[in-house]
Amino acid sequence: MTTNAELLARRQAAVPRGVNTAHPVFAARALNAEIWDVEGKRYIDFVGGIGVQNTGHRHPKVMKAIEAQMGNALHTAFQVNAYESYIALAEKLNALAPIEGPAKTIFFTTGAEAVENAVKIARFATKRSGVIAFSGAFHGRTMMGMALTGKVVPYKAGFGEMPGDVYRLPFPVVSHGHTSAEALAALDNLFKFDVEPARIAAIIIEPVQGEGGFYTAPFDFLRSLRAVSDKHGIMLIADEIQSGFARTGKLFAIEHSGVKPDLITTAKSLAGGMPLSAVIGRASLMDAPDPGGLGGTYAGNPVACAAGIAVLDVVKEERILDKAVTLGEKLIARLKQMSMRNDLPPMDDIRGLGAMVAFDIVKSRGTHEPDPDRTKKLTAEALKRGLILLTCGLYGNGVRVLVPITVEDKVLDEGLSILEESLKAVA
Repeated sequence: MTTNAELLARRQAAVPRGVNTAHPVFAARALNAEIWDVEGKRYIDFVGGIGVQNTGHRHPKVMKAIEAQMGNALHTAFQVNAYESYIALAEKLNALAPIEGPAKTIFFTTGAEAVENAVKIARFATKRSGVIAFSGAFHGRTMMGMALTGKVVPYKAGFGEMPGDVYRLPFPVVSHGHTSAEALAALDNLFKFDVEPARIAAIIIEPVQGEGGFYTAPFDFLRSLRAVSDKHGIMLIADEIQSGFARTGKLFAIEHSGVKPDLITTAKSLAGGMPLSAVIGRASLMDAPDPGGLGGTYAGNPVACAAGIAVLDVVKEERILDKAVTLGEKLIARLKQMSMRNDLPPMDDIRGLGAMVAFDIVKSRGTHEPDPDRTKKLTAEALKRGLILLTCGLYGNGVRVLVPITVEDKVLDEGLSILEESLKAVA
């Protein structure tokens, strides 16, 4: 039997250290919200491949769609020979996305590709180059993705000069000292002191920050950004790569605010584990670039598109949106119960939109002082006990919960009990 230690040694010898692995266990198989490693140990998955498994590992309907498409064709390149699954999935997303008027969709492979191409589309359509992003944001590890990302270590440090004409505003998080009013004032000052609005092609924002800490953008703030964008002819891009596909109780998190963006980027749970991303946008914008200006060899792979269609069917048939709301309520209620216990580490700012839930570990009750060391110990202790957790946030003290929305009640309860036991162990 291959062991985790043997694979870790092979990984260290063969794979560069720049791609980090949070836990030194190697998956052999997975089903819904459970993973078994190569040594046969079972884990409850509260990470879901970083938000990829909203409909669970290997959902039967998704697997059936993948197997059917594999029997026909794996790849032709959409730019050479198109296929129906690409078109069918685009039609479904165009009908579902909160876009004003007719919409069109183009597919890519990764979230970073979707972000890059959303910026390309906005720049081509507006004939402008500037892009506004936010502190704490994560938009990918490509050069433009890094430039837009609002955290230096580990994503930007050491990689040299970033692409220009990118401007940053504070993301409104009250516990971090930034209100919506202050963020809007910073936008006004940006236009006064740094760049004229007529040079800005797009504002890109995560309706709920992912890597940045699971902070929900205030709905009034999103509405203000929409008004500013309309006033100055700026394209509003909603980055829904982690917050999309039912995680928050809506297909897209920005729907909670009533705001309709010009462009939406999505990936992760779009195809149930297959590599697929998309840019959905107003048809007139999407048609702006010339033929050949957009695309990619593997972009919109037919197997991934077939999986995406099946995921949308699962979301509808199994009432995944409703389940996300119920799951989120249960998670937050249980976490609040834990936070009242004096024998557990101080927990702060239990937060969530739907089933996109997080909490912070702090050094003392009633403060926001981060305790990243104890947070790291918590994830290690949970792993020992059979629970996979992942941190988030600017200070390394956030713990996020991205358990598959399809998780069975008994598995969820078991996972929460392990979390509680792990917290007590590191108190």
